Amino acid sequence: MSDLRITEAFLYMDYLRMSECIQISIAVCRIGIYTCFRALCCKGPPPARPEYDLVCIGLTGSGKTSLLSKLCSESPEEVVSTTGFSIKAVPFQNAILNVKELGGADNIRKYWSRYYQGSQGVIFVLDSASSEDDLETARNELHSALQHPQLCTLPFLILANHQDKPAARSVQEIKKYFELEPLARGKRWILQPCSLDNMDALKDSFSQLINVLEEKDHDVVRM
Repeated sequence: MSDLRITEAFLYMDYLRMSECIQISIAVCRIGIYTCFRALCCKGPPPARPEYDLVCIGLTGSGKTSLLSKLCSESPEEVVSTTGFSIKAVPFQNAILNVKELGGADNIRKYWSRYYQGSQGVIFVLDSASSEDDLETARNELHSALQHPQLCTLPFLILANHQDKPAARSVQEIKKYFELEPLARGKRWILQPCSLDNMDALKDSFSQLINVLEEKDHDVVRM
């Protein structure tokens, strides 16, 4: 083979190698551009938020309906006191709470336990500015719920509502009067003050409950 043909052959091989390198570079660039495009513009639907089924109890006038309606961004004019039960899906950034609210009238409280099944947590709302008689009734109902077979292992969020009223009792007074330390020892419970005019505090209380529910989920998975 002449020197000219050998030279042409080497040049052609160099051309093929260069062409291959260029094609690989272009392919890598395309993959990079596509990955960036997917990351910036095509994230897809966000992951589904976990849902938890809760039961909400408390005496009539404690403010259960108003608090839940405010969390759902409903108009105050649409709030009607619950006489039987109602269900609200309360959305949060990291979870959705399906809350079954039970009416708190005397003739309804004796049927509360019929609606406990399937609950993963409990919200108990009390009027911290109520009369001594009503506070005693609320205390008895909370004690009954904390010891009920279907609720005793569940996390409790206890809301001392109406903290904006002059007669409101402090959280420490509520804790002592309701004997929460000895009664609820070993249980997962959160006692928080709240009112309709402090939504940040209310949302923080529910965030604490969601954290406890998530921890409970993780415990079940580890088992």
